[in-house]
Order: sequence, then C-alpha cells, then structure tokens
Amino acid sequence: MGKIIAIVNQKGGVGKTTTCVNLCDALQLRKRNILLCDCDPQGNSTSGVGVDKNSSPNVYDIIMNGVEAEKAVVKTKYCSLIPSNRQLSGAMVELVDVEEREYVLKKALAPLKDQYDYIFIDCPPSLELLTLNALCAADAIIVPVQCEYFALEGLTDLLGTIKTINKRLNPDLKLEGILLTMYDPRTKLSVEVENEIKKYFGTKVYKTRIPRNVRLSEAPSHGKPVIAYDRLSKGSRAYLQLASEFLDSEPK
Repeated sequence: MGKIIAIVNQKGGVGKTTTCVNLCDALQLRKRNILLCDCDPQGNSTSGVGVDKNSSPNVYDIIMNGVEAEKAVVKTKYCSLIPSNRQLSGAMVELVDVEEREYVLKKALAPLKDQYDYIFIDCPPSLELLTLNALCAADAIIVPVQCEYFALEGLTDLLGTIKTINKRLNPDLKLEGILLTMYDPRTKLSVEVENEIKKYFGTKVYKTRIPRNVRLSEAPSHGKPVIAYDRLSKGSRAYLQLASEFLDSEPK
C-alpha cells in the first residue's frame, strides 16, 4: 500500500511546488515509484516536470468529470504526473454542491494507491476545497516554511486547521515533517526562525534545510527539476539530502 503525502501551506511563495517537483525527482532517483498530483490551478508542478499545462485529461477531469485517475497519468523522466491547469479553478466553486465534496480526490486516487510507493499532492496556497480534498486524501503532510518573520503565525493557523480535520474528516492525517526553505545561515532571522520552530516541533523539523539558490529558481523555466538542471548546485544537493532523510524516517 502506497502513502499519500500533501505538500501544504496556506501561504504562497514558501516553496511548495519547488519541494514537490524536486523531492519527487530525488525519490525516483532512489528507485521509488512516484506519482505527483498537481492540485494547484497554477499548474506549476506540471510545467516544472516539462508537461504541457493543456494536457488532458487532468486533475479537473478526475475530480469533476469522473475520469479514471489512471487515464490522466503522464509519464515523465522525473516522476509520473497527474497534470493541472487554470481549468481547476472552477472546481473550487463546482465542488460546493457535490455530495461528500471533501472526499472526491480521495476516491479518485484510491485505485492508484497500490501502484506507487508515494503519491505527492501539490496544494494551492489557500485553505479551500481543493486543499481540503488533498488533506482528506492524504496520510500525512509536509509543510514547507519560509524562514521569515510571519512563518510561525501561518504555521499555527495551518496546524489548527489540521486538528479540525483530524476531528471531523480525516483522523489518520499526520504531520510528516516541517521543511525550512529559503534558508540563509548568514542571516540572524533564518537562525531565529529555525530555533523557534525547533522549540515547538522538535524532531518533526527536517535537519535538511533548503537554501536560497539561483539554480532552484532557474530550473522550472527549463521544465526540469533542479537535479536534472544542475546536479552540483546547492539546491540539488539539498533535495537529494532531503530524500535520504525522508526515506530514513519511514518505517522499515
């Protein structure tokens, strides 16, 4: 049985998509069978692995049109992908009238769960129905946290939402880990944010920290994860290290 992990944070620009694309690629290089489900209408995970955002069928089709998820899977050199585009924005409104609307994605992905070691879901930067669907489908979450002043405030809000979901919708949802992104050890702020988050979450904070790195920013414009774009870059080495740490923490 595979494991579904949502990469989530209601704040934008914290490295969710960067983490999805690069962790999936790094894990595939570790010989794991990986599926990336792009649930963000911006479709950046889709283009980030070199797939056309206009690919069809896509996430919208499996959520709203009942298309089998397996028919939407696109194979890439970096991982398998269920693509997304701005069409998915309509699902936020259309899902409102759907019965058991919180579980549509879970039901759609269920037939694929045995086919992959890990299914990662890239969530939109908000806590609405698409993100709620991802959290109900997931077994665990990884939360990328940018090393900035308001990081803890946003993290507190998100974890409050997770507790509510645990009580009402998905009692099995767990916190897999918190990932510090855009980390610069030369700045006092990055170190302070790291210390504060570790104080509250202890071993749930990954030892791997994702640095600010130009190659990480450049890679998506080439439709590649950073490891394929520049394997020797700091960003590449960080995500390879994260993949090792992630696998080491998994039950044997």
